[in-house]
Amino acid sequence: MNILLQTLANKKITEKITISGSKSESNRLLILQKLFPEISIENLSDSDDSVHMQHALSTQNELIDIGHAGTAMRFLTSYFATNADREIVLTGSERMQNRPIKILVDALQDLGANITYEDKIGFPPIRISGTKITKESVKINGNVSSQYISSLLLIAPKLENGLKIELLGEITSIPYIQMTLSLLHQLGIETTFEGNIIQVFPKKAIQKQTIVVESDWSSASYFYSIIALSEIGSAITLSAYKKESLQGDSCLATIYEHFGVETIFSENAITLKKVQQSTKESLKIDLKNAPDIAQTIAVTCFAEGIACELSGLHTLKIKETDRLEALYDELSKFGANITITENSLSIGISSLPLEGLGEAIKTYNDHRMAMAFAPLALKVPIKILNAEVVTKSYQKFWEDMQQVGIEIQYN
Repeated sequence: MNILLQTLANKKITEKITISGSKSESNRLLILQKLFPEISIENLSDSDDSVHMQHALSTQNELIDIGHAGTAMRFLTSYFATNADREIVLTGSERMQNRPIKILVDALQDLGANITYEDKIGFPPIRISGTKITKESVKINGNVSSQYISSLLLIAPKLENGLKIELLGEITSIPYIQMTLSLLHQLGIETTFEGNIIQVFPKKAIQKQTIVVESDWSSASYFYSIIALSEIGSAITLSAYKKESLQGDSCLATIYEHFGVETIFSENAITLKKVQQSTKESLKIDLKNAPDIAQTIAVTCFAEGIACELSGLHTLKIKETDRLEALYDELSKFGANITITENSLSIGISSLPLEGLGEAIKTYNDHRMAMAFAPLALKVPIKILNAEVVTKSYQKFWEDMQQVGIEIQYN
């Protein structure tokens, strides 16, 4: 499905949007619910990734295909490795079969897990024969993907002796590790995180409880971009959000002050309001703790004619696509002055063309490429290819774009 996006110029936006639960929290809680059936979950994410996770946890099939769902691949690897008397093959899309899993598999094998590769060493598909793990300590690189670490943390309370994890090197995306630990704490599981050592103590059972998933801050980023590109006085109210969030992407509230966007917190909601013009000062941000919002910020800066330097982006190269290369290719179509390295992106002051593009925006099977570029429709008509990819994390995205005034033509 390809779509053409455009909007009326100088339109003031005033809307209310309800956003599905955080995919990151939901996928963690789905694993924990399987380990601790005493948990009930409300406001679960309706993303494709969470649907894949639920199916994988409920099926009795030997072959489990999780499509593009990278979080599911990592979390399920540890879950099935400790699921004694069950043997499965975990696979995914062609892109998933080229996303590395070796660091996590090595750590699990060090603990005694029985995991082998079906094809290329270090990549899915993998064959997992569940076994009882009694070893209680492991070392793992902390600078590649925090999901490897969270994967181990989620199974740790059910291991006979708990687990001590030593993180090697610089630690990436600490807020996502803290999110996992906070969810464990909510369940009454004891943990410590001191220096580069994380300790999780064993827990056989927990009290019966219901956990309400906060809405997804990554999904909120696209509305921050829309308000940043809108007329002063425009506002969008999003629910359901908390001021004290577990999600690292909640740093959006501070970052988008640069674009004249004020975040007003109320009970279970935030209102994003354009209160002044964007500052034209160049923006320099280290996003190692919130890399998923890099694409949105880069597009916002370009659209507002603001120079930026975004760093801490090394994990973007192993996402659904190489997001740094994808941003370079697609922003270059607009004439952006953009440079990338292995872990950073810089955009010089640029001006949007007055007319639409001759070429369409490619999404590379990456939901965030489609959604990050959508707000540009407030400045110039754009065409987005394979727009249905957004369902990976946000089922109602295009409906919500129409609600805030972006016109969509399907073809």
